[in-house]
Amino acid sequence: MSFTFRPVDPVVDAPVLHSWVSQEYARFWGMVSATEQDVVEEYSRIAESGHHQAFLGLDDGVPAFLMERYRPGSSPLADVYEVQEGDIGMHLLVAPPSGDPKPGFTTSVMQHVMAELFADPATRRVVVEPDARNQKIHVLNEKVGFRPHGVVTLPAVDPAEEHKQGLLSFCTREDFLATLTPILAAPAAATRGESL
Repeated sequence: MSFTFRPVDPVVDAPVLHSWVSQEYARFWGMVSATEQDVVEEYSRIAESGHHQAFLGLDDGVPAFLMERYRPGSSPLADVYEVQEGDIGMHLLVAPPSGDPKPGFTTSVMQHVMAELFADPATRRVVVEPDARNQKIHVLNEKVGFRPHGVVTLPAVDPAEEHKQGLLSFCTREDFLATLTPILAAPAAATRGESL
Protein backbone atom coordinates (compact mmCIF):
# COMPACT_ATOMS: atom_id res chain seq x y z
CA MET A 1 0.00 0.00 0.00
CA SER A 2 1.33 3.40 -1.00
CA PHE A 3 -1.06 6.24 -0.26
CA THR A 4 -1.01 9.73 -1.74
CA PHE A 5 -3.52 12.59 -1.64
CA ARG A 6 -4.75 15.01 -4.28
CA PRO A 7 -7.54 17.61 -4.25
CA VAL A 8 -10.89 16.37 -5.52
CA ASP A 9 -11.83 17.64 -8.97
CA PRO A 10 -15.63 17.92 -8.60
CA VAL A 11 -16.36 17.17 -12.26
CA VAL A 12 -13.65 14.62 -13.09
CA ASP A 13 -14.03 12.70 -9.84
CA ALA A 14 -17.85 12.79 -9.66
CA PRO A 15 -18.40 9.37 -11.30
CA VAL A 16 -16.14 7.50 -8.87
CA LEU A 17 -17.36 9.46 -5.83
CA HIS A 18 -20.99 8.90 -6.84
CA SER A 19 -20.32 5.16 -7.16
CA TRP A 20 -19.17 5.19 -3.52
CA VAL A 21 -21.58 7.58 -1.77
CA SER A 22 -24.70 6.10 -3.39
CA GLN A 23 -24.13 2.64 -1.90
CA GLU A 24 -25.84 1.44 1.26
CA TYR A 25 -22.56 1.01 3.15
CA ALA A 26 -22.07 4.80 2.83
CA ARG A 27 -25.53 5.69 4.19
CA PHE A 28 -24.07 7.81 6.99
CA TRP A 29 -22.50 10.03 4.30
CA GLY A 30 -26.07 11.17 3.55
CA MET A 31 -25.89 10.87 -0.25
CA VAL A 32 -27.36 7.44 -1.00
CA SER A 33 -30.09 9.00 -3.15
CA ALA A 34 -27.79 11.64 -4.71
CA THR A 35 -27.31 11.88 -8.46
CA GLU A 36 -23.92 12.33 -10.08
CA GLN A 37 -24.81 16.00 -10.64
CA ASP A 38 -25.57 16.33 -6.91
CA VAL A 39 -22.05 15.09 -6.23
CA VAL A 40 -20.58 17.64 -8.65
CA GLU A 41 -22.52 20.43 -6.94
CA GLU A 42 -21.62 19.32 -3.39
CA TYR A 43 -17.90 19.08 -4.09
CA SER A 44 -17.93 22.32 -6.05
CA ARG A 45 -19.44 24.00 -2.97
CA ILE A 46 -16.74 22.48 -0.79
CA ALA A 47 -13.98 23.60 -3.17
CA GLU A 48 -15.31 27.16 -3.20
CA SER A 49 -15.94 27.41 0.56
CA GLY A 50 -12.50 28.57 1.66
CA HIS A 51 -12.77 26.56 4.90
CA HIS A 52 -13.49 23.00 3.70
CA GLN A 53 -11.38 20.89 1.34
CA ALA A 54 -11.86 17.42 -0.12
CA PHE A 55 -9.02 15.09 -1.11
CA LEU A 56 -9.01 11.84 -3.02
CA GLY A 57 -6.76 9.24 -1.42
CA LEU A 58 -4.95 7.07 -3.93
CA ASP A 59 -3.48 3.63 -3.31
CA ASP A 60 -0.71 3.15 -5.87
CA GLY A 61 -2.52 5.72 -8.03
CA VAL A 62 -5.97 4.10 -7.74
CA PRO A 63 -8.78 5.99 -5.93
CA ALA A 64 -9.22 4.29 -2.55
CA PHE A 65 -10.78 6.81 -0.15
CA LEU A 66 -12.17 10.30 0.26
CA MET A 67 -10.92 12.58 3.00
CA GLU A 68 -12.38 15.95 3.86
CA ARG A 69 -10.82 18.44 6.23
CA TYR A 70 -12.54 21.56 7.50
CA ARG A 71 -12.29 24.34 10.04
CA PRO A 72 -14.67 23.50 12.90
CA GLY A 73 -15.11 27.20 13.68
CA SER A 74 -16.70 27.66 10.25
CA SER A 75 -18.98 24.65 10.61
CA PRO A 76 -22.05 23.72 12.69
CA LEU A 77 -19.63 22.32 15.28
CA ALA A 78 -18.94 25.89 16.41
CA ASP A 79 -22.40 25.83 18.03
CA VAL A 80 -21.86 22.65 20.04
CA TYR A 81 -18.34 22.86 21.49
CA GLU A 82 -15.67 25.42 22.26
CA VAL A 83 -13.37 25.37 19.23
CA GLN A 84 -9.68 25.59 20.14
CA GLU A 85 -6.79 26.98 18.15
CA GLY A 86 -5.27 24.17 16.12
CA ASP A 87 -8.51 22.16 15.77
CA ILE A 88 -9.12 20.63 12.34
CA GLY A 89 -12.24 18.66 11.38
CA MET A 90 -12.08 15.48 9.31
CA HIS A 91 -14.48 13.19 7.42
CA LEU A 92 -13.38 9.88 5.87
CA LEU A 93 -15.05 7.51 3.43
CA VAL A 94 -13.19 4.41 2.26
CA ALA A 95 -14.04 3.00 -1.17
CA PRO A 96 -16.11 -0.19 -1.26
CA PRO A 97 -13.88 -3.27 -1.39
CA SER A 98 -13.07 -4.73 -4.79
CA GLY A 99 -11.57 -8.17 -4.97
CA ASP A 100 -10.22 -9.95 -1.94
CA PRO A 101 -10.28 -7.99 1.34
CA LYS A 102 -6.94 -6.59 2.50
CA PRO A 103 -6.58 -7.15 6.25
CA GLY A 104 -5.73 -3.90 8.03
CA PHE A 105 -6.42 -1.76 4.97
CA THR A 106 -8.94 0.60 6.57
CA THR A 107 -6.79 1.05 9.67
CA SER A 108 -3.80 1.86 7.46
CA VAL A 109 -5.89 4.41 5.52
CA MET A 110 -6.93 6.07 8.78
CA GLN A 111 -3.36 6.17 10.06
CA HIS A 112 -2.18 7.83 6.85
CA VAL A 113 -5.04 10.35 6.94
CA MET A 114 -4.14 11.29 10.50
CA ALA A 115 -0.44 11.52 9.66
CA GLU A 116 -1.33 13.81 6.76
CA LEU A 117 -3.44 16.08 8.95
CA PHE A 118 -0.79 16.26 11.65
CA ALA A 119 1.91 16.97 9.04
CA ASP A 120 0.70 20.56 9.33
CA PRO A 121 2.43 21.86 12.48
CA ALA A 122 -0.56 24.14 13.13
CA THR A 123 -2.82 21.12 13.66
CA ARG A 124 -3.00 20.32 17.36
CA ARG A 125 -6.17 18.24 17.46
CA VAL A 126 -8.37 16.42 14.94
CA VAL A 127 -12.12 16.63 15.52
CA VAL A 128 -14.72 14.17 14.20
CA GLU A 129 -18.49 13.90 14.63
CA PRO A 130 -19.62 10.64 12.98
CA ASP A 131 -23.20 9.48 13.29
CA ALA A 132 -23.65 8.02 16.78
CA ARG A 133 -25.08 4.82 15.20
CA ASN A 134 -21.98 4.21 13.08
CA GLN A 135 -20.25 1.66 15.30
CA LYS A 136 -17.63 0.68 12.72
CA ILE A 137 -16.18 4.19 12.52
CA HIS A 138 -16.18 4.57 16.32
CA VAL A 139 -13.98 1.45 16.60
CA LEU A 140 -11.66 2.75 13.88
CA ASN A 141 -11.45 6.18 15.50
CA GLU A 142 -10.47 4.67 18.84
CA LYS A 143 -7.69 2.67 17.14
CA VAL A 144 -5.95 5.88 16.08
CA GLY A 145 -6.36 7.72 19.37
CA PHE A 146 -9.74 9.47 19.30
CA ARG A 147 -11.45 9.97 22.65
CA PRO A 148 -15.24 10.41 22.70
CA HIS A 149 -16.48 13.68 24.17
CA GLY A 150 -20.23 13.08 23.89
CA VAL A 151 -23.20 12.99 21.52
CA VAL A 152 -24.12 16.33 19.93
CA THR A 153 -27.06 17.38 17.76
CA LEU A 154 -26.07 18.71 14.33
CA PRO A 155 -27.87 19.51 11.07
CA ALA A 156 -28.84 16.32 9.24
CA VAL A 157 -26.68 15.10 6.37
CA ASP A 158 -29.46 12.78 5.25
CA PRO A 159 -32.43 14.71 3.79
CA ALA A 160 -34.77 12.09 5.25
CA GLU A 161 -33.72 12.94 8.81
CA GLU A 162 -34.34 16.08 10.85
CA HIS A 163 -31.07 16.09 12.81
CA LYS A 164 -27.84 14.17 13.08
CA GLN A 165 -26.75 12.76 16.42
CA GLY A 166 -22.97 12.82 16.12
CA LEU A 167 -20.41 11.37 18.52
CA LEU A 168 -18.04 14.32 18.99
CA SER A 169 -14.51 12.97 19.48
CA PHE A 170 -11.04 14.47 19.66
CA CYS A 171 -7.56 13.17 18.89
CA THR A 172 -4.46 15.11 19.88
CA ARG A 173 -1.14 14.67 18.11
CA GLU A 174 0.20 12.90 21.23
CA ASP A 175 -2.74 10.50 21.41
CA PHE A 176 -2.35 9.62 17.73
CA LEU A 177 1.41 9.04 17.96
CA ALA A 178 0.89 6.85 21.02
CA THR A 179 -1.14 4.41 18.87
CA LEU A 180 1.64 3.91 16.33
CA THR A 181 4.46 1.44 16.61
CA PRO A 182 7.85 2.68 15.34
CA ILE A 183 7.47 0.35 12.35
CA LEU A 184 4.16 1.93 11.34
CA ALA A 185 5.16 5.52 12.11
CA ALA A 186 7.94 5.69 9.51
CA PRO A 187 5.88 4.58 6.46
CA ALA A 188 3.06 6.95 7.46
CA ALA A 189 5.47 9.85 7.08
CA ALA A 190 7.40 8.45 4.16
CA THR A 191 4.42 7.90 1.89
CA ARG A 192 2.90 11.33 2.34
CA GLY A 193 1.69 12.72 -0.93
CA GLU A 194 0.81 16.29 -1.75
CA SER A 195 0.92 18.47 1.32
CA LEU A 196 -2.45 19.68 2.55
